Amino acid sequence: MSIIETFQVEVEYTDTFGGEANYCWVKRETLTLPVGISDRELTRRAKAAVGLTGVRGRTDHMGDLVKFVPYRSATVMFVQTIY
Repeated sequence: MSIIETFQVEVEYTDTFGGEANYCWVKRETLTLPVGISDRELTRRAKAAVGLTGVRGRTDHMGDLVKFVPYRSATVMFVQTIY
């Protein structure tokens, strides 16, 4: 029997005001992912969870936090590891 190690991340997708997260509205999802997943795959799955599949933008990886800012949209997505 094989045990696959996993971890959870919380995805938040919200609006911005003046370039900062505003939280006037927010969409939250929790994902369970395998340990060792690449940053690219983590971002792809998080975007799919909040309906951003195919949307281009800038991604910043800051340790346990990933920030995705879609181009030409006043929105931002955060992905943070849950301990």
